[in-house]
Amino acid sequence: MNGEHMRGRYPATAALPGEQRFWVNTVTLDHVEAAVEGGFTQADHGARTRLARPQPGDEMVFYSPRTSLQGGRPVRQFTALATITGTEPFQAFVSDDFRPWRLAATFHPCTPVDAKPLVEELSFIPDATHWGLPFRRGLFTIPRDDFARIAAHMRA
Repeated sequence: MNGEHMRGRYPATAALPGEQRFWVNTVTLDHVEAAVEGGFTQADHGARTRLARPQPGDEMVFYSPRTSLQGGRPVRQFTALATITGTEPFQAFVSDDFRPWRLAATFHPCTPVDAKPLVEELSFIPDATHWGLPFRRGLFTIPRDDFARIAAHMRA
């Protein structure tokens, strides 16, 4: 597979130095809006765990399942596009009880698009009947072609 390691149908997150990767970040709409305004991405409810994996130059599409974490209404759209610019996650102060890790990103003009009509075109979704399952992984890599398809719809 051209040297790309695969686990099941999903590409591994390891990359060769300088190799651009493409990411999906599953984030509620209210958090996407804050990220766009602040120029950062955040994952895993503010944990640092996987946030160190994206590198400068990587591209990221945001999928929003709901408007907010607690009781928000369904959205189920790709809602933002960004290029990672940060080299290391940084810790932000939100409150005494919440200091999330973030990574700098530049957001690009786009229009949110419904995810369901794109399901049949995306290789990282193995089962169209249960198309929402891959997004439960939060932050994960996808093939370049899938990213390009999503981005083309969002920029149309």
